[in-house]
Amino acid sequence: MDVKQTKQSNFIYWASGIVSICGIVFEVLFGAIGSYILGDGVKQYTLTISLFLTGMGIGASLSEKVTGNLVLSFIYIEYLVALIGGFSSLTMFTLTAFGANGIDALFLYTITLVIGALTGVELPILIRKANEIGVTLERSTARVLFSDYAGGLIGGLLFVFFLRPQLGMIQSAFFVGCINLIVALVILFLFRKEIKRVMLHTVIGTVIAILLLLGLLFGQPLTSKLEQKMYSDPIIYMEESTYQKIVLTRQGEDIRFYLDGGLQFSSIDEHRYHEVLVHPVMSITEKSNILVLGGGDGLAVREILKYDDVEHITVVDLDPAVVDLAIGHPFLKELNKQAFQHEKVTVVHDDAFEFLKSGSDLYDVIIVDLPDPNNESINKLYTKEFYSLVRNHLQPWGAAMIQATSPVFAVEVYWTIHHTIESTGLFTIPLHVDVPSFGNWGFVLASRKEVEVAELFIEEKVQTKYITNDLIESLTTFGKDEDANIVDRNGEKKELEINTLINPILLPIYEDSWKYY
Repeated sequence: MDVKQTKQSNFIYWASGIVSICGIVFEVLFGAIGSYILGDGVKQYTLTISLFLTGMGIGASLSEKVTGNLVLSFIYIEYLVALIGGFSSLTMFTLTAFGANGIDALFLYTITLVIGALTGVELPILIRKANEIGVTLERSTARVLFSDYAGGLIGGLLFVFFLRPQLGMIQSAFFVGCINLIVALVILFLFRKEIKRVMLHTVIGTVIAILLLLGLLFGQPLTSKLEQKMYSDPIIYMEESTYQKIVLTRQGEDIRFYLDGGLQFSSIDEHRYHEVLVHPVMSITEKSNILVLGGGDGLAVREILKYDDVEHITVVDLDPAVVDLAIGHPFLKELNKQAFQHEKVTVVHDDAFEFLKSGSDLYDVIIVDLPDPNNESINKLYTKEFYSLVRNHLQPWGAAMIQATSPVFAVEVYWTIHHTIESTGLFTIPLHVDVPSFGNWGFVLASRKEVEVAELFIEEKVQTKYITNDLIESLTTFGKDEDANIVDRNGEKKELEINTLINPILLPIYEDSWKYY
């Protein structure tokens, strides 16, 4: 091969790695968008991977029909990937923001299949072109495939550690589209003598470049406007952390906190939730050493600090960004009374399951304030194995209070959680409270020793806005449509199962329960 052919063949190998990086980024990007907008991350990533790989297979089979100019075919495939992939996130968020229920999911799955198919066409064309230049088929195939597989690893790392946290999902799509376009334009330049009407193809590439650059430059304002349409109140803070999308909204005095689109609390009525979460369990046991699993907003800690005999509080929250926001944002600082600045509080950033599994400390009280079990990774925090770990970290006199979703909207979910906690040998008291901002919410008080409802009380020196001693007994009363007597469609009483790591029955029940709300 001459010098020119060597440059061409070398760039083909580089191009195969680069387009592989872009393909993997689009694949995981679509999974992330589906997880954020449609929920159930495991389901969305599974569908994304399956559809993307299926598309690659379809594309690979179609590549043999490309018999014309291989270089020009590759260039226009990259143009399509750049244009379709670049605008994919923006289009998806637009459909969701304007209430296109069902259409957004169909669009996401279709676009995943299309980008997968275009990606599948790329490599066979590059291999054939490398072979045309003079590289043996075995050598060209091996090199291109090596570049492809190595690029896959780089793409995944790039998305997790740079693109998603720094650019977000809309700008990431435009950025990666620009990379695909650059590859196409470099190939166009290197092989310009083999292509007719080079200027026309260059102009088309330039127009696509302008569109992508406009999206990249103005993606953030567009993101803010689209995000705003997904929330009823004005957004005052938005961040894409390593783990989730964090949003604060404000309407008058009402501050609302969202994680991945799900409301976590409203400042108007969060005291109802957190007072029930904390005070009943604090009344039945010693309380010198407290563990809070979740609770990165500091509101549960605020309530715990009302007890003078508390000596130490350990808060385990996976996402540092949530705790940093609770510490630094003026509205949250005021709401949580600067709880994390208190000398009694220690924060650990770890997975709650792993923290309990690897630790040996015993606690008087454990507060479990974790997100709902709407995906596989969170579901493990609602299993018998997890609640057994909670039990094993309680002092012999210790007790736990566990957030257990809504007994009204998800009655079978609530009682399945209750049944799973009971299966560990803990004594339980079910409770629920009406929180106007997000409905009737349930908890399970679980104790190493048997406790009667009459033993629950609120200390006189503890100031509360909602809960009183007279009110506590009513929190343990459930109506007919929210109690444990769950019937199936035939009117037969259901036998509740236990949620375990091996048999995660809670997740499909949760999805079925919430699909109408």
